[in-house]
Amino acid sequence: MAHTLKIKDIQNVTHDVKQFTLEKPEGYTFQPGQATEVAIDKDGWRDEKRPFTFTSLNEDPDLEFVIKIYPDHDGVTEQFGKLEVGDSLIVDDAWGTIQYKGEGVFLAGGAGVTPFIAIFRDLHKKGKVGDNKLIFSNKTEEDIILKEEFENILGDNFVNAITDEEPSGDHLFLDGFIDKEFLESQIDDFDQPFYVCGPMPFNEAVMGYLKELGADPDALVFEE
Repeated sequence: MAHTLKIKDIQNVTHDVKQFTLEKPEGYTFQPGQATEVAIDKDGWRDEKRPFTFTSLNEDPDLEFVIKIYPDHDGVTEQFGKLEVGDSLIVDDAWGTIQYKGEGVFLAGGAGVTPFIAIFRDLHKKGKVGDNKLIFSNKTEEDIILKEEFENILGDNFVNAITDEEPSGDHLFLDGFIDKEFLESQIDDFDQPFYVCGPMPFNEAVMGYLKELGADPDALVFEE
């Protein structure tokens, strides 16, 4: 069922990522990590649906999405960058993607971190963050989505890999791509759940390395 919902608030999260807060329909429910199809309620765009993950929690009064804007793609996400408070989005019902299956290691590439936001917010709210770890790959430091919030929730278990610039010297920034050696240096137990989400080349590479290192493929969860 499609719901046409007004945008209540838009905030800049990074230089090219925005947070959209929408009205929430009565009775609308979802689980942390779930996504939905979203379209812009404007002529020419209503049939252009794209999957986005909820970053709010089910008990929150509003719906929230964190969306990366690609101004040079001349497509839907470029249009998201032009939206204003009072515009509307068409939101379908929730469907399952990544679901939390216990304490483990989360590996995200860029905007692929979005399914993990609600999962970590939910665990934090329940006091159940435990020893979960997030390894987050970005091109530059300014690309890191919700850096301060992840630092607050995870502390030293929030690890950033920066690929396209020299790290600033902060111990959180590790220079280079996530490869097999990097994973070996950061993870001491490959017999635990692994959650992987990012662009397809990132997913395929990381899944391959994890399997080579002895991770059980059944423990690998990624967003298709």
